[in-house]
Amino acid sequence: MIRSILVPVVFALGLAACGGGKETKSSADPAVVAEAKQVWDTRCVACHGPQGMGNGLNAASLKTKPRSFKDQNWQKETPDDRIKKVIVEGGAAVGLSVEMAPNADLAGKPAVVEELLAMIRGFV
Repeated sequence: MIRSILVPVVFALGLAACGGGKETKSSADPAVVAEAKQVWDTRCVACHGPQGMGNGLNAASLKTKPRSFKDQNWQKETPDDRIKKVIVEGGAAVGLSVEMAPNADLAGKPAVVEELLAMIRGFV
């Protein structure tokens, strides 16, 4: 009896420790994945934080709190195209804060933008 209860509990704890069991590996080209990670680490983390919680080092100095990508309602309600537009054109392009800077250099790199989208979607 205890074993039948213990095994699922241990399994669930193991999944939680490994990110909840959600597959976040990308099937994109490794160079694209590396470039997206470099963009995330050098441009996004400062405001959105390493785990996408909107608590980066610069977040406290901004007028508008950065988006937490862990917000499940936001994840469900926000279309991919809107996120990609914000990444490339900035927050002002969709009526959000101008403090969300554009990344115009990514306009010609749809695979990198797609990978950034996958990273954002992977936070929930």
